[in-house]
Amino acid sequence: MPTPEPTLQHPDLDDEPVADPLSLRLLRSELRLIATRRRNLVGLAVLCAVPVILAVVLALSNSAERSGTADAPPFVAMMFGNGLLVVTGTFSVECLVFIPLAMCMLAADSLSGEANAGTLRYLLTVPIGRTRLLFVKYAAASIAAVITIAAVAITGALTGFALFGTDELVTLSGAKIPFEESLWRVGLMCLYIMFMMVAFLAVAMFAATLTDQPAATVVGCLLYVLLDQLLVTTPDLAWLNPYLFTGYWRDWGDLLRQPIETANVTNGLIVAVVYAAVFLSAAWARLTTKDVTS
Repeated sequence: MPTPEPTLQHPDLDDEPVADPLSLRLLRSELRLIATRRRNLVGLAVLCAVPVILAVVLALSNSAERSGTADAPPFVAMMFGNGLLVVTGTFSVECLVFIPLAMCMLAADSLSGEANAGTLRYLLTVPIGRTRLLFVKYAAASIAAVITIAAVAITGALTGFALFGTDELVTLSGAKIPFEESLWRVGLMCLYIMFMMVAFLAVAMFAATLTDQPAATVVGCLLYVLLDQLLVTTPDLAWLNPYLFTGYWRDWGDLLRQPIETANVTNGLIVAVVYAAVFLSAAWARLTTKDVTS
């Protein structure tokens, strides 16, 4: 009797039972790809170099007057004495463009980059379904984002401790808090930034499903970030501020007040969840209907 020819499972069939270890292997594979891409390593090195350069320049200047000018960020004037403020000064700069750019690159490599290289269609022959593939890629990019922000924070903290010590932290309210309390306050700040960037990754993932060109994904996401920030700073459009995502990125400063102000932080977390849910749903709808197997 002739043996029946094997048939390939359609990659769109997400209803088929799939063992969890397959997704874990795919997640490990995605993380390995992210960790071994040279541009990702170079980007991480650049992000971690910013707090080092910032701290060294301030230490060499040895002038509180220079760091406390009206044009300088509010954190810079309080930098000397507590090294943790190197971390806050770094994120006040990097959260504007540099870290969002890194998130855009992660999303672009995960979807549009593989589609451009032709590897996405082969990956979809594995019977895991497009839905599972999308969320595994999102999970891998989110883990990479958390590691990136943690690496920047740790680099800034260690450099700051070495150059400025571990005295009391002067909060944005003008009160001083002990080093131990300032440590967990800055930790909360980092967790908030991580949450915001993981939510932003959903926006970038959706953009990555719209094109097979990684550069177009990065440029499109950066234009969105810049436009959003422009709208936030436009007085005539102040009524839009509660709905603009990037406007909440800077509210981590409320965690460094005495007492902590939670209103804006809470609103920011809610808006982040809404944005993540909406744009992940849009990315799922786009990816599950997109022709990437022809």
